[in-house]
Amino acid sequence: MITQFEHHITKSLRSYYKRKLRFPTVFLAFIAVVSLIFPIRSLLFPNDISNSSVEHAVKNHNIYFSTEYKNLYFSGYTRRFMGRIDGYYYYTMQNGKCLIIILSPNSCDMGISHIDKIHFTGKIIKNSVSLQTLYNNLSRDMSLNEAGISEVFSPFVLSEPDANGITSVLLKWGIIISTIIALLDILYSLFAIAFPVLSHPIRRLIAYGNPKEILEEAEEELSTLPQLATEDMYITQHYFIENSKYGVAVVPISKIQWVYKYSTLHKILWKTLKISYTLYITADKYIYIRCPKNIKSDIDGVIDYLSEANHDILVGFSEKNRCAIEDRYESSSVFVRLRAILMKRI
Repeated sequence: MITQFEHHITKSLRSYYKRKLRFPTVFLAFIAVVSLIFPIRSLLFPNDISNSSVEHAVKNHNIYFSTEYKNLYFSGYTRRFMGRIDGYYYYTMQNGKCLIIILSPNSCDMGISHIDKIHFTGKIIKNSVSLQTLYNNLSRDMSLNEAGISEVFSPFVLSEPDANGITSVLLKWGIIISTIIALLDILYSLFAIAFPVLSHPIRRLIAYGNPKEILEEAEEELSTLPQLATEDMYITQHYFIENSKYGVAVVPISKIQWVYKYSTLHKILWKTLKISYTLYITADKYIYIRCPKNIKSDIDGVIDYLSEANHDILVGFSEKNRCAIEDRYESSSVFVRLRAILMKRI
């Protein structure tokens, strides 16, 4: 028994955070693979193409870019989206060809005739329906045929609205924020693996004293003589301990205020597969523990033992017990409640 449960809580914490590494690691790998297929890198970090041609930028997969152009002239045509103008077509010369540039209304003061110099972030597009319509109109205005248009105009168009529209902005910030969250999750999990005593399940025990000392005492009691042991729930002389794939929790029995079980019916279409039970524990200082997917006999045994070990524990879910717990928390100081919220969120 001593060998089986020696440092069991610490080992469970490390195993739990190793499992937590899987999703953010797979997510970052997915982003890396997708960035090789789609122009995500240029979306997040647009390269400056002021000193190179558009063709060179396309060849290097710089679909999104930042650049500076001089002497832009308004073509007289605009682009509409959902009934409003979202772009103005300008043109300038590059490498002997006329380059079409679509500017946002704010960048061109709603279509001024000439722009001396402008720096903007945009997207390189080609063969869109709206551009084909523009080319048809320009060919009619300039008395050019399709071959003439291809000789005069560049096949690429630079669009500022397409790089700064709601879709591009949401995609860009969605990738940035989710990547940052994944990296922070990985760093925290690695930190918790290296220093289990500083992980959240142990750190929140500061509400009851020194977390390190509480962990050491719980480890010692569990390794020597556990009073009750199920598949992933344990009770020692002074502590309730959960070590499962869903999480790790340690709480002094003397601080537990309310325990109850909740049943969940698992079905596929009309066929009932099984019923699982979840143990809910509410402890002092706003600490909540949830032990899902257990069998009824295990939870009943835990509840019976806890209620015998601490006669102040409220047993069973009822409106009376819920109101009693709320009344106890109402008397807590604002500082205690604020600390509990922060500990739960961070």
